[in-house]
Amino acid sequence: MTRKGFTDPLFHDETAARQWFEAARWPNGPICPKCKSAKHYATKKVGVYRCAAPTCRKDFTVMTGSVMERSHAKFTDWAVAFHMAASSKKGFSAHQLHRELGCQYNTAWFMFHRVREAMRRGGLDLPPLGGEGQIVEADETYFGQQEKPEPSPKRKGQPYKRKGRGPAGKRAVIALVERGGNVRSFHPSIADGMSVNAIVRQNIARETRLHTDESHYYTNVGKEFAAHETVSHSRGEYVRGDVHTNTIEGFFSIFKRGMRGVYQHCKEKHLHRYLAEFDFRYITRKLTDWERTILAVRGGEGKRLTYHQPH
Repeated sequence: MTRKGFTDPLFHDETAARQWFEAARWPNGPICPKCKSAKHYATKKVGVYRCAAPTCRKDFTVMTGSVMERSHAKFTDWAVAFHMAASSKKGFSAHQLHRELGCQYNTAWFMFHRVREAMRRGGLDLPPLGGEGQIVEADETYFGQQEKPEPSPKRKGQPYKRKGRGPAGKRAVIALVERGGNVRSFHPSIADGMSVNAIVRQNIARETRLHTDESHYYTNVGKEFAAHETVSHSRGEYVRGDVHTNTIEGFFSIFKRGMRGVYQHCKEKHLHRYLAEFDFRYITRKLTDWERTILAVRGGEGKRLTYHQPH
């Protein structure tokens, strides 16, 4: 086991690592993952607590009810995995984690996907991006070949005959970037007007100024917002006053550099988790590595992943 550069005790001492995870997840003391009661008492087993609520009485640890549940990996291994994911600016490979931990590649790969799941922000409780006087940039990009291309409804099932260059057969990524704020990226099976419009409507407040390029995808949905302002890249226009899509282009640049340089073999079914990882690091870009690591640990609560074979 190498762990070069990992000098903090939590990366080498199981007790220190467990206590750090408990403080990160439960800053005010252990909370039962089952019934959410703060009443508990310690059992004879180190790190195992028993809920004191009369209707519960379940035993639990800091791993229970999180992405780490039922894992045989040590707390020190999880500490390395979370910190590497939170501190690596363009990501890191499962092979790198496998070398740092000295474990099997399958174990490192599965741990990394669990950490990515912890980074994922989702659910119906997310507030819309933007607001009155704020700007949200929307755009789409294409990266990597689709494994099972879905034919466009316009072709009525006829095979596609490729002509020249373009996004045909590529994986589509739709992203929304709040100027100076958050980002949300998506991987729809088909990037057409219907799917793009649905993503924009569901994730951006109507009082927002929407900035896009000249793509026709946003023509109709743009009328539903306070303003829809565009730049025409085909005519060499990239900035007009405060109207531009440079912010979202910068996010796509970070995403593609990471995918080309680190994640060179990404199966399409896992792409949404890779996007969640890049979203998480962009949103928390002004935090320290340790603050980002703690947020990732807390984000793993209530999430589970079953085992699947690595790509």
